[in-house]
Amino acid sequence: MSRGPDAATLLRRALERHADAAGCDVSVCVQDSTRWASATFAGARHTVALTLHDDPTGGLWLKALAEADLPIRGHLVADVVILSATRHDEELVVTLEALTVEV
Repeated sequence: MSRGPDAATLLRRALERHADAAGCDVSVCVQDSTRWASATFAGARHTVALTLHDDPTGGLWLKALAEADLPIRGHLVADVVILSATRHDEELVVTLEALTVEV
């Protein structure tokens, strides 16, 4: 019996949907997740590298991402932080960290 996609997959899909809705062409390049727990919560920390392809709206999308609502089934995206953003020719390569909490 399949349990469905994990939080990392759901987060990637939510980021892609959110970018698409903003008119941004985004590709998730690398994703790594580590289980995380506190005394009261369980979830995962995700490091995501993505590429924004020659897109004038990409910078605006990135600025709004920390406050964005990224709904994913069974989890809450509690925090999104941009760790780095580097321009390579016509692309912007971004590394971000997100924290998801199981609900």
